[in-house]
Amino acid sequence: MKKILFTLGLFFISYLFDSNKTNWVAIGDSITYLNDHLEETGNRVHKGYLSRVTDELKWLNYINKGYNGWTAGAVAEKIERLNIPKAEVYTIFLGTNDWWAGRPVGQIEDYKLNKGNGTFYGSMAIIINKIKKLSPKARIILITPMQRADFVYIADKNNNAYGSYKKKSGQTLEDFANATLNIGAESGFKVIDLYHDKSLGLKKLVKFKRLKIPGTGTYKNYSFKSSFNIPFNPQNDDYPYPPEAIQMTYDGLHPSDSGNQVIANKLIKVLSSLEH
Repeated sequence: MKKILFTLGLFFISYLFDSNKTNWVAIGDSITYLNDHLEETGNRVHKGYLSRVTDELKWLNYINKGYNGWTAGAVAEKIERLNIPKAEVYTIFLGTNDWWAGRPVGQIEDYKLNKGNGTFYGSMAIIINKIKKLSPKARIILITPMQRADFVYIADKNNNAYGSYKKKSGQTLEDFANATLNIGAESGFKVIDLYHDKSLGLKKLVKFKRLKIPGTGTYKNYSFKSSFNIPFNPQNDDYPYPPEAIQMTYDGLHPSDSGNQVIANKLIKVLSSLEH
C-alpha cells in the first residue's frame, strides 16, 4: 500500500511540474506531424524538431498539431474542429503543400482584409485570427516552407513530386515563403525563414539521386542538377535515395535528423527569449 501511495505521489508531483510548463502548439503539415510518427520515415529520422526543441528547453511543452499532407487551406477550413488548445506560444509552419496543390498565393490584402479561404494569404488570416481569439496574449511565430528537391515517398514510390527549382501552376515555392514573411511584417510576428537559409539550400537537401542511366539498367549517383532530365520510373526503378544519399532531407522533402536540428536550433534561439 505504501508503495502504491509513493508511486501516486510521484505521479502527482510530475503532473504539477508539467502543468507549470509553457505550452507550445505547433500547427503544420507532415514535417511537424512526423515528429510523433517516426516509423513513417522508415526510421530514417530519430528525432523531430519539436522533440529537439523541448529536450533543450525543459520549461516548454509541445502540442503537435501537424497534419500529414495538409495545406493551409485545409487547416483553415477545419480550424473549428481541430481542437486547437489555448497556449502561450503558437508556431505555424505551412505552405509547401499549398504550392504543390496549385493553390493561389494571393495578395497581402487577402490577409489584411480577411477575404476568405481562397488563397494562401486568406487561409493564414483565418488560422491566425482563430489563435488570436483563442489566446489573445499568445506569441505567434511563423515558419516559411523550406526548399525541396525531387520528393519520392519512402513508403510508396508512386507518390513523388519535382522540387522547388521550377514553378508549379505558375507559382514558385518562394512566393509562399515571401507571403509568410509579408504576413509576419504586417502583424509584427517573428518569422523563421527556412526557405532562404543557405544551410537548407537545394544542393544540400540530398547528396545525390540514384537513377538508371538512360537506355541501360545500370544505376548512377546523379548530382542535384544533373538529375533533372533523367527519368525515374516508380514502377521499375529502385528507391532513388538510399541511406547514404541523406543530407538535410531523407527523401528530398522531409528533414533528416540534420535538417530537423537546423529547424530546432532556429526555434530554440527565438523561444529562449520568451519569459517562462
